[in-house]
Amino acid sequence: MAKRVLVVEDNELNLKLFCDLLRAHGHEVLPMRDGRDVLAQARDFLPDLVITDIHLPHVSGLDLIISLKADDRLSSVPIMAVTAYAGKGDEERIRAAGAQAYVSKPISVLRFVEQVNSLL
Repeated sequence: MAKRVLVVEDNELNLKLFCDLLRAHGHEVLPMRDGRDVLAQARDFLPDLVITDIHLPHVSGLDLIISLKADDRLSSVPIMAVTAYAGKGDEERIRAAGAQAYVSKPISVLRFVEQVNSLL
């Protein structure tokens, strides 16, 4: 059965890669480039998984994670954080905010798919 995955990524190439991989594995995907509309779209889409970049324009991925986890309808949805800027303490801070998985860029396609499968 297809799972619904919300992908928040401002880089077009990464967004296309993530969505193509997810669709190739039979998932329904809602791509988003801007974090400002994520909560409203997530409430309508009701994803089984959210994948978000951490460094986004307008709203940080960390703030998105906190907002999603604070929403009664979305709090149980697993979140996978993806970031190119993996600094000391970042993974701990992101996991503490509510992300169940953390993948650094550039991603390994195999690792990305494994993480998605482990969360769905």
